Amino acid sequence: MSIRIGNSCVNCESITSNSRCKVHGVTVDTSYTCDSFEMKAVLKNDPNCGTCARYEKSSCANPQKAASKMLCSSWAPQNALA
Repeated sequence: MSIRIGNSCVNCESITSNSRCKVHGVTVDTSYTCDSFEMKAVLKNDPNCGTCARYEKSSCANPQKAASKMLCSSWAPQNALA
């Protein structure tokens, strides 16, 4: 079994702003992958607390220290949007 994190529909250039696939005409989410996948030309590369899925949530590793632009080794990406 192969793991295809990069083929997530949210990283594909065929996804619309309302999470609809322009190729297949269906609504998708982060768990979908596709063999017709075309990677977006540029992904947001800004791993800081403000772009972390855990920021201001109970799963944050450092809730007392976390700040918008702070870097952290426990960073988790939010839904990827270019």
